[in-house]
Parts: sequence; structure tokens; C-alpha cells
Amino acid sequence: MAEIDVLVRRAWEKRELALENARLAKRLQSVDPLPELVTQHPPLRDVLETIPRVARSMTPVLITGESGTGKEIVARAIHRLSERGRGPLVDIACAAIGGLSVETELFGFENGAFPGADGRRAGLLELASGGTLFMDEIGALERRLQGALLRVLEQGNFFRAGGTQKVAFNARLITATNRDLESLVESGDFRNDLLYRINTVRLV
Repeated sequence: MAEIDVLVRRAWEKRELALENARLAKRLQSVDPLPELVTQHPPLRDVLETIPRVARSMTPVLITGESGTGKEIVARAIHRLSERGRGPLVDIACAAIGGLSVETELFGFENGAFPGADGRRAGLLELASGGTLFMDEIGALERRLQGALLRVLEQGNFFRAGGTQKVAFNARLITATNRDLESLVESGDFRNDLLYRINTVRLV
């Protein structure tokens, strides 16, 4: 009975601590929901005012702007303030990915899918489940990968390399770019149907 009493007390203390942390976090957000973003520039202040509203939605967000303007910080703020803030935030630098192995990095693979594939491995899309997938510099994504991403967004699932069972895509998508995607669509370097999918909400 003494051991049970100790376990119950510890469980109660842990619960109270978790509730207190949640209360403090809520109070901090009510004071300043975006302490990591400070600016006096009017257009950026408009973005800061929009972030909490955007965070409450689960729709895809496209963040545009020049390099060094804090697009990644904005993406992290949206994730933190969203219902998925306790889930993972998986970021992908699209300009740095390419080659034949990129599909396995994104989608994962099953045991024996190719020589050296020992065991099952989850890809980045799967690791973002329950959280947010942030794809930085989406304008640099190769054309064939644009099609693969579009299929995931349309169908809501994908296959690991060598797999036969579908894996659900359960992540909020945030993309960012310093390029003019409309111009890339006109030149044929970016898919118009993918732009339509990721451009539900745009922050400039």
C-alpha cells in the first residue's frame, strides 16, 4: 500500500506540473505570442498579426520573401502556435536535395527495397506525422519531385520505396521561397497545379 501511495502521489504531482506548465505557456502567449519576432516595419507587423490566425488553421501556408527575412522563423512560429505545436517540426531544404536517393529520404523504404536496405526506414514525410512539414526554398525543388509531392497532397498518402502498403500523410505543410513562383510556372520550371495546392494562404 505504501508503494501504491507513492506512485499515486508522483502521478498527481506530474499531472499538476503539466497543468501549471500549460497555464504558464498560455499566459505567456497572451502577453506576447511571438516573442521571437520583433519589428517596426509595417508590412512585417502585418505578417505578425496574421500569424496567430493562420496558425489556428490547418491549411497549407506559402511564405515568400528575400533571403534573410526570417521565413523559417515565421514557419516555426506558425507551428508553435498551432494545434500541432507539440508534434514534430521537420524541415527540408529543397535546394539541397536531389539525386536518386531523394525519394528514399522523403518517402522512406522497406527492407530489401534495394541493395543495402536492411530494415524499414521512415522518410521525412512520415517523420512529420502529427506535426508540421516545412519545405524551405520550394521553388528549387526538381520537377519530378514536384510531381511526387503533388501526388502526396492530392491523395493524402504515399508508398515507401519497395512498399505495398500506403502510409498516411498526416502533417501540416508550410513552404517558403525567395523566388517568383508565378514566373517559374510561366517558364515551365514549376507546376501550376502544385502552386495551387501550396498557395492556400500566402504570407509575404
